[in-house]
Parts: sequence; C-alpha cells; structure tokens
Amino acid sequence: MSGTTQKRDPPNWHPFGDFPEAVAPQQRMSALQARFPNVRFMEQTPQLTALMTIIRDQGTGREEFVFYADRIIRLLIEDGLAQLPFEQKQVTTPTGSITNGVGFSHKLCGVSIVRAGESMEAGLRAVCRGIRIGKILIQRDEATALPQLYYDKLPEDIASRKVLLLDPMLATGGSALQAIEVLLKKGVLASNIIFLNLVCCPEGVEALASQYPNIKIVSASLDSHLNEKKYIIPGLGDFGDRYFGT
Repeated sequence: MSGTTQKRDPPNWHPFGDFPEAVAPQQRMSALQARFPNVRFMEQTPQLTALMTIIRDQGTGREEFVFYADRIIRLLIEDGLAQLPFEQKQVTTPTGSITNGVGFSHKLCGVSIVRAGESMEAGLRAVCRGIRIGKILIQRDEATALPQLYYDKLPEDIASRKVLLLDPMLATGGSALQAIEVLLKKGVLASNIIFLNLVCCPEGVEALASQYPNIKIVSASLDSHLNEKKYIIPGLGDFGDRYFGT
C-alpha cells in the first residue's frame, strides 16, 4: 500500500530488535557479555577473521574447508582450555633449577554432540593426549526445529570431570540444552561444563545462558540472527555436511 513502510518478517524473537544485522558484531558481543559474564568470544584478530572468511565462502571446497576449520577448532580448544582452573606447581628443569608454574587441577574429558561435534575431536586430542571423549547423538527435526535425543555414551566417572562440550554451531540452542540435561543427569555440575562452538547467534546464546548461567560458553564468532528456518545468518551452511562431505 502506498505511503506505508514494509517491515522485514523477523524471527520469533531477537535480543537486538527486528534488524539485528544492523548491529556491529563487537557491539553484539559486548552486550551479551555484559548480561552473561560466562560467555566468552575469542579475540577477533585479522587471522581469525581471515580463517572464518574462508570457511564461510560457499566456493570453498571440502579439502580447504576441513583444513581451515581444523585450524579454527585448534585455536578454539586452546582458548577453552584457558578457562579451566589451575593450581600452583613446582618443577625441576634440566639445569637442576626449581621453577614455579601451574598445572591443570581437575580431570578433563570431551563430549561431542554427534555428528558435527565429532569434527572437533581430533583438535581436542591433538592438544590433550589420551583424553577421554564421550558422545551424545541429538538430531534436529527440520520441520519443528526441535531436538531429539537418540544415544549417549559417556565416561563412567564423568561427574568428577570438567567437560568440554563440542558442537561447531549454536543456533536455537535446543541440541546443546538437551545435551546439557544429559550431562546433569549423569551428575556433572553445570559449572564444570564449557561449551565450545565456532559460530553462534544471539538467540542461541540467550537461550543457553539464561537457563544455565553457570555454564561457560566459548565461541569463535557471533553472527547476526536466525532466519525463519532457524538457520544462522550469515552463517556458513551445514557444518557437518561441509566437513564430512555429505
């Protein structure tokens, strides 16, 4: 109708209003971190931005996608490990000198949300030799966008460990929330869970951090919003399909 302004049909809800893409990424990050202190974003260096640009590009082939995604995953896991508690430790160097340092103070394990989360297992094993890794299979119903739990296999002593929960994408938060419920039922404390993901959006962070404020969330990138199909925008497509070539 003449004289009226047509409004873009937004997702059901968004913490930054109807046009979240107009909000600068750093502003979105700062706003979410102000509300949720346990949310952390990796430093947005030119190197990280360049790596993210490559895997976002629809023209990037599978071989290149895997190579550069693995580089980001390695950086992300190192950042996640830095969030763990440490204790004071003394060691003797080859010169016979005693020097003060620190060491990890808790046992650790990884848990991947199958299947995309399995892409992060090699990176975790590369920096944590011999680490135990459990699996939780949750699939999203494409019609309803709701998660369904199919399978879990976790270390028997997981309740006594810090847990790195692995899933490259945080969209609605449904899969992560269900995975967290599985961990809590196994006796894992919410404060012992660190959720690692490459790409997230404000809706997913809001859903997860509001319900479980004691869980740490570490992400490489914060995107604008979810579209009407609950896909992250601008996103990078289906991570699992692009990584595993299916």
